[in-house]
Amino acid sequence: MGMKGKLIASMEVKCGGHLLFDIFHTNNHHVPNISPRNINNFEIHEGEIIKAGSIVSWKYNEGGQQMYMNYLVEAADPENKSITWKLIEGDLLELYNYFNVATSCDHQWTTWTYEYEKKSEDTPEPSFT
Repeated sequence: MGMKGKLIASMEVKCGGHLLFDIFHTNNHHVPNISPRNINNFEIHEGEIIKAGSIVSWKYNEGGQQMYMNYLVEAADPENKSITWKLIEGDLLELYNYFNVATSCDHQWTTWTYEYEKKSEDTPEPSFT
């Protein structure tokens, strides 16, 4: 059994948390514009907007390499401006048995929570950089 962990970060966002949630929820084609050096592509494969059951893929840069991941949206709550994602495919599954992400937005703040299980002690801790 691997080592389980949880990483939580809250960040102030100048645009307001409600706008950040809106980008992920209904205007996801703008996600690569937020950080074009890090995120190359964000696409919904199932569902028209982010809602429970949607399948979403990301292509991103990590350490100079392009990587990908597919997430299942487990929950999306527009009223509370939160989304819960479960990794179902991608490069991270080579290092982690599971990797889940929860996002929430409130006023000028957004909070990201990573829950994961490392496959070995040598697996690096995830970070928000």
